Amino acid sequence: MWNQQRYEDAVGLLKELIATPSFSREEDATAAILVRFLEEHGVKPNRHLNNVWAVNRHFDPAKPSILLNSHHDTVKPNPQYTRDPFAPVVEDGKLFGLGSNDAGGCLVSLIATFLHFYEVEGLPYNIVFAASAEEEISGVNGIEAILSQLPAIDFAIVGEPTKTDLAVAEKGLMVLDCVAHGKAGHAARDEGENALYKAMDDISWFRNYRFPKVSDTLGPVKMSVTVIQTSNKAHNVVPAECSFVVDVRATDQYTLEEMLEIIRANVQCDVTPRSMRMRPSFIPESHALVQAGLGLGKQLYGSPTTSDQALIPATSVKIGPGDSARSHTADEFIYLDEIRQGIDTYIRLLSVVNGVN
Repeated sequence: MWNQQRYEDAVGLLKELIATPSFSREEDATAAILVRFLEEHGVKPNRHLNNVWAVNRHFDPAKPSILLNSHHDTVKPNPQYTRDPFAPVVEDGKLFGLGSNDAGGCLVSLIATFLHFYEVEGLPYNIVFAASAEEEISGVNGIEAILSQLPAIDFAIVGEPTKTDLAVAEKGLMVLDCVAHGKAGHAARDEGENALYKAMDDISWFRNYRFPKVSDTLGPVKMSVTVIQTSNKAHNVVPAECSFVVDVRATDQYTLEEMLEIIRANVQCDVTPRSMRMRPSFIPESHALVQAGLGLGKQLYGSPTTSDQALIPATSVKIGPGDSARSHTADEFIYLDEIRQGIDTYIRLLSVVNGVN
């Protein structure tokens, strides 16, 4: 099963990706690298915008398909970097560089896995690979932009650093713009209706309300007020309007629509969601992919962070080499052994699911 050359090619590809800046919306160069790499390995890739995808050689539209997805964009370097973020240096078994852990190690491990199964005939599932752009900003020109061009996906493996354990649930995200309305007046006299005070009442509700249903894997819904401002700058004017922003981390126990209805029924302010795209996800323990992971000794958990998993309209699991705690940190790195483990884990998972020795 193990192929040393695949591993070495994966590490070489990751070094090349690290050395090539690929901030969200600026991934053109790394998309070109991925296209070239796949072509050099006998694959005919597709590209739309900065997204790159391919299907296995013996793709059969009559069969169900498994999507292998990770992203090739990065955040901008943390200002506390002490190293060149674009220098792929190996020291003490660690490969340093921006995007090495999030999510370069996952990406190249999934590519190695895709190549492992690319030529195999008679698989019960098609294998589809997609390297997406704009994941770090949940951009509309990322994975969503190619979903209609991909084959129908039955379930997906999303590559993110999880120490190769299985994130069987992921919190969704809903950002709310809230506006409390009052009436302007002079602060020295008993005039007006202070919108700021109205907002404070609603903010208190957001702070203290607890949604009744708690997820077994993700825990409670979490709401945090993160921004507040009034409509005026003068100290002696009672504000007629006060706006604030609420970050809502959703669980699999509520749809975003259900949560929005509950919120609007309990506050006075106008509530407008910026988006209803980033939905929570959940895969049952009985699913073949989860059972395969349990058979390999993997732990199951719920992830508090969001990923492209929220945008893929299919059952999915999040798993990959690396540690989420290293993501977006200064002097980011991934252990080379983690990449080896990632490739091995992905191949073994898909081997079990496909009944391949």
